[in-house]
Amino acid sequence: MSGMSILICELVGTALLVLLGDGVCMNINLNKSGQKGGGACLCGIGWGLAVMVPAFIFGKATGAHFNPSVTIALAVNGSVSWGVVPFYIIGEMLGGFIGAAILTAMYHDHLAATPENDVKRGCYCTAPSIRNTGMNFLSEFIDTFVLMFAILGIGQTVAGDTGLNFVFVWAIITAIGMSFGGVTGYAMNAARDLSPRIAFYLFCPGENKDADWGYAWIPVIAPICGAVVAAIVYGVMPFPA
Repeated sequence: MSGMSILICELVGTALLVLLGDGVCMNINLNKSGQKGGGACLCGIGWGLAVMVPAFIFGKATGAHFNPSVTIALAVNGSVSWGVVPFYIIGEMLGGFIGAAILTAMYHDHLAATPENDVKRGCYCTAPSIRNTGMNFLSEFIDTFVLMFAILGIGQTVAGDTGLNFVFVWAIITAIGMSFGGVTGYAMNAARDLSPRIAFYLFCPGENKDADWGYAWIPVIAPICGAVVAAIVYGVMPFPA
């Protein structure tokens, strides 16, 4: 595929991911929503599906990264050419922003009816339950290590064009969310955290919005580190040929 085709596919796929993923957060947390209070289980399952749906659509075209951490890790292990990495990342970051902007319009009245800044921001991006920079970084590192290691392993095990690997990606995301989600919100992805965070700051109704910029670097840098280390570790594992 050309670089521009990759950019467009990753943009649309990441927009869908954020639309569905942040959508479930808004659905269960914002005032006046008919499903407010749906809880962590609905959120975990919803986020897994939010990744799986666009993966089935664009998996054959681009590999369905939708995540700069995944793209960079696959470039490190040689699965993706460094020459197309900028097209992937630009598409992913723009897609995350567009998905969050669409959601802001869709849920505008519910956002306006919810006065708590933390609740509204939490529908767009992540935050730690206990603020500790080192441990928060470690949490996002481990979350993304597990994500990347599992993606590589499942991709190796599930062969062919059945799409079964994307069903297992849903299982990975859901498992990580239900095991680790209470620590930092399992961002694992700058395109689903930094891009929507910017959309929150620019478009979300309300005064004196706090986007928590001091924390925002952790869901960007820690996932990249975790994914790259996972790709390296997976590459030296003694799997049979």
